[in-house]
Amino acid sequence: MPLLSQSLPSQPRFLPFSQAKRRTPLVQPLSHTTCIKRHGFSVCLASSNSHSMASNLVELPIFPLPLVLFPGAMLPLQIFEFRYRIMMHTLLQTDLRFGVLFSNPMPSSTDPSSGTVEVGCVAEVVKHQRLVDDRFFLICKGQERFRISHILQTKPYMVAAVTWLEDRPPPDPKQGDDLENLASEVEGYMKDVIRLSNRLEGKKQDSQKADVDLRKGQFPTPFSFFVASTFEGAPREQQVLLELEDTAARLKRERDTLKSTLNYLSAASAVKDAFPSSP
Repeated sequence: MPLLSQSLPSQPRFLPFSQAKRRTPLVQPLSHTTCIKRHGFSVCLASSNSHSMASNLVELPIFPLPLVLFPGAMLPLQIFEFRYRIMMHTLLQTDLRFGVLFSNPMPSSTDPSSGTVEVGCVAEVVKHQRLVDDRFFLICKGQERFRISHILQTKPYMVAAVTWLEDRPPPDPKQGDDLENLASEVEGYMKDVIRLSNRLEGKKQDSQKADVDLRKGQFPTPFSFFVASTFEGAPREQQVLLELEDTAARLKRERDTLKSTLNYLSAASAVKDAFPSSP
C-alpha cells in the first residue's frame, strides 16, 4: 500500500551547480515523417517537406527511468552511462529539456506490455555540474506531460515524436467549485495520513505544524500532480495518475487511495495501542 513521502528530495551535497541556460531549442516541431519497422520499433525518418499531420508533433530526447516524474516535481539525477552523457552534451548546447518515461525494471511475465508506457513528463535541467570524468549531476524540474506518437531513433539514445498532454477542462464551469472542494478533501486525507504515519513511527507531534498548508495556494490540477508525486513506492499507480486527462478523476482516485491508506494506518495504530511494546 503506497504511503506518502513527506518531502521532496533535497538538493544533494555536490553543490554549487552551474546555472542552466537555454540556447537553441532542441524540442521543435517535426516535418513530415516516413515510418519503417526496425528492431521491433516504429522508427520514423523526417523529410524536408512539411505536412499537416505532423504539425502537432515535436521531437524530444527520451530518458527511460524506473520512476514517474510529475509536473512541478524536482528530480535530482546522476548521469554516468555513455549514451546519456552524449545526450547531456547535446542538451547543454540546446534546450535543456528531455522526456522522462517510466521504465518498469521488472515487467510482469504474464503481461509483457506492463514494462512499456507511452506517457511521460518533460524534465527541464535547472542546475547542473559536470565532473572531470564526464559524469553529470543534475537538478531537474517536471514540466508538461507528453504522449509518444512514434520513435524516431533508438541509438545512441532514444528520440521520439511526441504530442503534449493536458487535462480536459470541465464541460460545466460550475464544476470548478466541485474541483476546489475535492482538492480540499484530498488535502484533509493527506494531513490525516501524515499525522498517523508520524505517530506510528514515534515522531513527536508539533502542534504548530499539525495544520500545515499542503496546497500552498495551488490550483486543483497542479495540486493533483503534487499529491501523485508523494505516492512513492507505487510507480504503476503513479503512471495511471499521470496518464489521466481529467483533474477530477485524478483527485477522486487519489482520495480513494488516501482513504484506503488511512484505514490501514488506523488499524495499525489501534493494534499498537492494544499491544504496546514492552520497555
